[in-house]
Amino acid sequence: MIDNTSEKWVSLDTAAEYLGVKPVTIRDWIRKGKDMPAHKIGKQWKFKFSELDEWVKSGQSAE
Repeated sequence: MIDNTSEKWVSLDTAAEYLGVKPVTIRDWIRKGKDMPAHKIGKQWKFKFSELDEWVKSGQSAE
């Protein structure tokens, strides 16, 4: 398991590239309540790769 305290936050654009989707798709998933591990910091959405990986592995991304 990765130590989340030292893992850096990444932007919506970086998370979208990592998942192979467009940023608008991620915004849509967040809006539709797909339990995406997204955190709002100020006005920006931020993500951690380890949380995205767990979300995909859990199958929640396919619902």
